[in-house]
This record gives sequence, C-alpha cells and structure tokens, in this order.
Amino acid sequence: MAVPKSKISRSRRGMRRATDALKAPSYVEDKNSGELRRPHHIDLKTGMYRGRQVLTVKENA
Repeated sequence: MAVPKSKISRSRRGMRRATDALKAPSYVEDKNSGELRRPHHIDLKTGMYRGRQVLTVKENA
C-alpha cells in the first residue's frame, strides 16, 4: 500500500489543484468575416485557415 513519506500542506495541495479548474474557451474575431472562431481552428463558414483556402464550402440547398 502506498503511504506518503511526509505531509502535503494545504497550500501545496491547493497549488497542485489550481490547474485542474475548467477554463472558458477563448474565441478570436476572424479578420476576413468578422465571425468569432476558436484560435488555431478552421473557419467553417469560409473554409479559410491562416489565409489559405483549406476546405470547399458547401452551398445551402
């Protein structure tokens, strides 16, 4: 059975757990369309990524 060698203080335990909190997702405004999108993700409305056309956009039928 694993037994700790020494006590972990409340402060050290809290510092370790501080990174476990959920953070709100960040969004950036697209330069071309002005839409909000996630950073480092493809803009699904235009199919652009870093100034290049990556996806072909389907027309609404």
